[in-house]
Formats: sequence, C-alpha cells, structure tokens
Amino acid sequence: MQNEPSLDQIDDYNGKESKEKRNTVRLVVLFCIVVGIGYAIARFNFTNESEYVGTPDKPGLNTTRNY
Repeated sequence: MQNEPSLDQIDDYNGKESKEKRNTVRLVVLFCIVVGIGYAIARFNFTNESEYVGTPDKPGLNTTRNY
C-alpha cells in the first residue's frame, strides 16, 4: 500500500491535465453527441407507422406526430 501515489503526485490531478488529453476527451464527448443526434434523426425519419397493428375502432396507441 505504500507504493500507491497520492493525488498530488498524479499528473492529471487538480487541473494539471495536458492539452492533448483535454482535447481527446472533448472529441470523444462531441463524437457521442453527434452519434446520438444521428441516431435520433434516423429513428424519427425511418420509423414506419404503416407497420402498426391496430384497428380504427381500437387503435391502442396514438400514432399521430406533433410537429
């Protein structure tokens, strides 16, 4: 247990991270946001409501979109 570094000895602690690591984290977060937006757009545009099984008397779900 004596060999573990304290927080002050770690290079990335308390705002001391390198610009390269900071940019890498920003790129990963940005990539995840872009993928999420792409997934949401694709899901919205390619959802096929004609595959819904129901009857006019008992539709079960409200399938109208609110634009």
